[in-house]
Amino acid sequence: MSSSKVFTLEEVAKHNTKDDCWLIIAGKVYNVTKFLEDHPGGDDVLLSSTAKDATDDFEDVGHSTTARAMMDEYLVGEIDATTIPTKVTYTPPKQPHYNQDKTPEFIIKILQFLVPLAILGLAVAVRIYTKSESA
Repeated sequence: MSSSKVFTLEEVAKHNTKDDCWLIIAGKVYNVTKFLEDHPGGDDVLLSSTAKDATDDFEDVGHSTTARAMMDEYLVGEIDATTIPTKVTYTPPKQPHYNQDKTPEFIIKILQFLVPLAILGLAVAVRIYTKSESA
């Protein structure tokens, strides 16, 4: 096929099923639907790379020269690079502080202060008691 057709990310993202799977690799768009069953890594690997620039996914695996040569038969066009986000940053979901037993925060803070103080006091008392017995 001719690689003169230019697609947007939105257009390519619509092709994300086992019956219609397109990938973006190195600025080119590939229709890999017919290759899904033959892919050595399984079809899930290819389907998980849809609707985004899959260049990094493709390069991380380290495909052979033969695999790269096979890509030409699946080429359907090129991607409009302006439609691909330049950098996607991961933002972890906001999670509240986990308090398993639902103890009020001020009680936890008091215990964090009193427990070490009680241990220190007990250590001093044992030291004084053992010193006075040996004398």
